[in-house]
Amino acid sequence: MTIIVVVHVLVCIALILIVLLQAGKGAEMGAAFGGASQTIFGSAGAMGFLSKLTTVAAVIFMITSLLLTFSSMRRG
Repeated sequence: MTIIVVVHVLVCIALILIVLLQAGKGAEMGAAFGGASQTIFGSAGAMGFLSKLTTVAAVIFMITSLLLTFSSMRRG
């Protein structure tokens, strides 16, 4: 259980940092009105590395959250 808590906290910190590193959609939206070729809602291309990393971190976060929930229910 301690290992799950440690992994959960590390994934939480990583998820926060990964999200903060990504460029916001507002910057792309402002460029779109300035005549750039990007669409208002971002490019329609393949997912970038940070997007894939965000998805993986979010999945790990959800799994550890569920594991912690089930382990706390089993104790009680």
